[in-house]
Amino acid sequence: MRRAWATLLLALVLGGLVIGLSGSTRTTNDPNASLPSSAESTRVAQLQKELPSGRTSAALIVVAKGGQALADTDLATVQSLGRPILSDDRKAAIVSVPLPAGVSSDETIKQVADLRAKVGEGLPAGVTAQVTGGAGFSADLADSFTGANTRLLLVTVVVVALLLLVTYRSPLLWLVPLFVVGLADRVTTGIVALISQHTSLPVSGSTTGIVTVLVFGAGTDYALLLISRYREELHHHENRFTAMARALRGAGPAIAASAGTVILSLLTLLLASLESNVSLGVTAAAGIAVAALFALLVLPAALVICGRGLFWPFVPRVGQAGVEAEKGVWARIGRAVSRKPVAVTVASVIILGVLSAGALGTRLGLSQTEQFRVESESVAGLETLSKYFPAGAASPTVVLTSPDQAPSVLSAVSGTPGVAQARIAEQTASQASIQVILDAAPDTTEAFDAIRALRSELDGRALVGGSVATSLDTRNATRHDLEVIAPVILLVVLLVLVVLLRALVAPLLLILTVILSYAAALGAGSFLFDHALDNQVPLFSFLFLVALGVDYNIFLVTRAREEAGKRGTRDGMVHAVAVTGAVITSAGILLAAVFAVLGVLPVITLTQIGVIVMIGVLLDTLLVRTVLVPALATILGDRFWWPGRPHAPAAEESGTPDGEAVDRN
Repeated sequence: MRRAWATLLLALVLGGLVIGLSGSTRTTNDPNASLPSSAESTRVAQLQKELPSGRTSAALIVVAKGGQALADTDLATVQSLGRPILSDDRKAAIVSVPLPAGVSSDETIKQVADLRAKVGEGLPAGVTAQVTGGAGFSADLADSFTGANTRLLLVTVVVVALLLLVTYRSPLLWLVPLFVVGLADRVTTGIVALISQHTSLPVSGSTTGIVTVLVFGAGTDYALLLISRYREELHHHENRFTAMARALRGAGPAIAASAGTVILSLLTLLLASLESNVSLGVTAAAGIAVAALFALLVLPAALVICGRGLFWPFVPRVGQAGVEAEKGVWARIGRAVSRKPVAVTVASVIILGVLSAGALGTRLGLSQTEQFRVESESVAGLETLSKYFPAGAASPTVVLTSPDQAPSVLSAVSGTPGVAQARIAEQTASQASIQVILDAAPDTTEAFDAIRALRSELDGRALVGGSVATSLDTRNATRHDLEVIAPVILLVVLLVLVVLLRALVAPLLLILTVILSYAAALGAGSFLFDHALDNQVPLFSFLFLVALGVDYNIFLVTRAREEAGKRGTRDGMVHAVAVTGAVITSAGILLAAVFAVLGVLPVITLTQIGVIVMIGVLLDTLLVRTVLVPALATILGDRFWWPGRPHAPAAEESGTPDGEAVDRN
């Protein structure tokens, strides 16, 4: 008991120190902060700092009158901010207002909010003035996370609490895992804050939101598995400390292997070319490590301190049928699968294949107007601007060259397909800046085609940058990261499974089932989002589904291997499905619900990731783990464990061990 109290108090003290001393997280939404220094748009951004325009970020004020021509009096409010540029039909005007660049997200939000308040004062009836452009989009993106992570945390806590209450059907038990996981999340938040303050890794609002979801999801899964095994052992041992020791011996390796797999998979993001991906990998790996430590050290201490009464009104007693292994619904499912394994395998593969077909024709990459799940003034302003001006005017492209080549470069740029306007904007002794307005709206396929055409046409004579070029370089880097990291993740997970199961066939089959599950989830998600996904969605969905999806197979197969030594592979798998079915299903549903909570955040990328991971986790939990893996194991028999063979565990003493104190609390 003293050791349990000491563990709990030490965790509270150390956790309090981390939370109290870490300070707040420094976040950034600068896209160039994530790109490698070798990217062309990053080089342009660095060189632009030597020009006056490089020290500002343009906010565009779009003035319109519902399709009517603007009078001079309609422009009186904005004329004090800059010279209005009228459309040919005088139905709209734009005013460019330079704002300081390189400031914090909070300062950008304030600057744009002040500008919007200023232009909105005294507008004539029927006249609208919308602030968009680079500064407007940056402010709206940053502001979308203001308070959003707090809402995310609150909704996550409520969802976890409700699911735990339903799972345990106890008014007390759910409080302990929720407290432990909540403390783990707060400690992780402190660690992320320290990482943001003492490293160059860019931490964004989306990063902190994803880490919170991972910690709550994985941490609660680990808690469910441990508590389930602990309750099972309480039916065999009077002493709750002995029961917890046996529970840790049984469930601990699976939890550690699961956490290790997720951590190693997340750390593969160190190979990414995008610093934002590296940042997510490091911070999320730290979060999973904290969640696992709290599940294996703090949670057991808290549970044994509280005693058996914590499970009231279903207090486990020695001799009770704690797990209905031979007559429960999961045992019936396991036996049904074992009777017709080939038919079950074929049906499962067909279902996953049909869902995977939804990914056909998917367009990767979202335009600026598709980034927000909620309405924003910057998007509305861009839509107004596009009616009367070239859509690319909201985010001009920047071409940098030497002064002596500026005339020839300008001529080449002006003749490039997709370019609406081009002019020499600035010039110094060492470089000239050409402002280019594209016909297409920012971050669309047509805009990217125009950037590629410019780079091909200029071919070393100039550098092409700006926000659209940055988005194109980010998309290319994201796709490169997927091609590099996905095989490494699969290799890492495969090696962990080989070491854990001491087999080759089972790990290879488990990897294949997870890949099938990922493809099915991606296809279903693509169908739900009209076959348009953000560039980051395939990589992050793959990472989370492979790393987290294999967890349930680890929980099942490690128990099946333990039982196979006593019962044989077929009956061992049936028994493993029976005794783990309820807890793994609960864990899967809970993790799926937690990822669905990402929909609380207003950025469509996170909504897409949340929905696809939710679908994948449910497929892993209810189809792959429940029927497909048991069917494959039944078909192969002992060959499932090749080249190893499951061995019966050492004989355990029955009843209460000698010297074991009787504890009925």
